[in-house]
Amino acid sequence: MCLADLEFDYINAYESSSGINKVVLPEFIIQALLTSFYLVTAHWIMTLFSLPYLCFNLHLYRKRKHLVDVTEIFNQLSWEKKHRLLKLIYLIFSIFLSVFWMIYKSLT
Repeated sequence: MCLADLEFDYINAYESSSGINKVVLPEFIIQALLTSFYLVTAHWIMTLFSLPYLCFNLHLYRKRKHLVDVTEIFNQLSWEKKHRLLKLIYLIFSIFLSVFWMIYKSLT
């Protein structure tokens, strides 16, 4: 929402980038914990499914591209929107798979 509001000039670049940057590190930490939880509990399919996302997050963190820069946000707006949309689709699919496996295991 912050990127769409920024695109239509409802909020300024500083508010948008600070809103996005507040949730980036907790998102990375939660993803790492979830992947390690899958690994420890021997859910191999979900571990393999969540490893590419974790590796992508680690790659962004190492390259210092995980935070949105206030001065470059307008230049990177289309890439950031695609990036965040793909992450959202991935997370929705991941939640769907988790609920599916939970229901499947409880019924068998």
